[in-house]
Amino acid sequence: MKIKVLTALSLAVVLFLGACGGKSDADMQTAASTALNGDTTTSGVSAVVNEGVATISGEVETEEAKTKAADLVTKVDGVKSVTNNVTVKAPAPPPMAEGDDTMVKEKVETALKAKGCEGATVEVKDGVATLRGTVATAKFGECVMAANEAGAKKVENQLGKK
Repeated sequence: MKIKVLTALSLAVVLFLGACGGKSDADMQTAASTALNGDTTTSGVSAVVNEGVATISGEVETEEAKTKAADLVTKVDGVKSVTNNVTVKAPAPPPMAEGDDTMVKEKVETALKAKGCEGATVEVKDGVATLRGTVATAKFGECVMAANEAGAKKVENQLGKK
C-alpha cells in the first residue's frame, strides 16, 4: 500500500513539475530583449511578455527592421505570439538641390505680390527666406503669412512697418 501511495505521489510530482517546466514570462522577456539588442537594426525595440504573448514596441528605421524584430521575438522559446507595435521613423526630407533657393524665392515673391506687400524684398539661402524692407502696418501680418505659406523651410522676418 505504501508503495502505491509513494508511486502515485511521485507521479503527481513529476506531472506537476512537467507542467510548470516551461519558461517563465520573465525568462522569455529577457531572451527577447537579448535578441533585439543583439541586432543594430532592432536595438531600439523593447519587448514585454505576458502569458507567452510578446508585445514589442519602439522605433526603427525601416519596414524590414520592423519585420525582423517580430521574427527575432517569434523565435524565442516559449513565445506563443507577437503583437508588433513597432513604428517606422519617417524618412528625413531630402536635401535641397541647388536651384531650389531660386524656386523658393520666386514663390515667396509671387505670394507677397499677390497680397500687395509692396516694399518687401526676399533673400533665400538653403531654403530659408529672409524678408526685409518696410510694408504698410495693415499688410504686415498678411505679408508674413504669405511668405510662411510659400514653401520656405523657415521665414526670418526682418520687415518693418510704415
